[in-house]
Amino acid sequence: MRGLLPFRRPLRRAVIAAFFLLGGLVLATACGGNAPAASDVMPTLTAEVAAGQKVFAEQCGPCHSTVPDVVMVGPPLAGIAERAGTRVDGLDARTYLYTSIMRPSDYLVDGYADLMPKDLAKKLTGEELDSVVAYLLSLE
Repeated sequence: MRGLLPFRRPLRRAVIAAFFLLGGLVLATACGGNAPAASDVMPTLTAEVAAGQKVFAEQCGPCHSTVPDVVMVGPPLAGIAERAGTRVDGLDARTYLYTSIMRPSDYLVDGYADLMPKDLAKKLTGEELDSVVAYLLSLE
């Protein structure tokens, strides 16, 4: 039995390698064998947008959803980057979003109560405010 010991490790390694190779082939076949399309890959967030996402989650997420048609307390913000520029004549999306955060009672959305904290802009640093707006502008 001792004479066969040197052959056991290489055989074990070969069996393990074959197992993983076979598993990978099965997985690739089950998934269609194709790499995800560029449109299916999540985009990499810039540092500012990532910071804004974090601030949004902490300060805004309890009341606003970023998922279409999911209503919480305030209006859902999915697609706000596109809608914000059409809400008030003469205001681009960026200005509308800043104004909505700094003076939330100015532009109420029909069907929603005036519940947004009036002092939110004072609680945020200028950098946090900029990053939240950048994050909102990234929402499609």
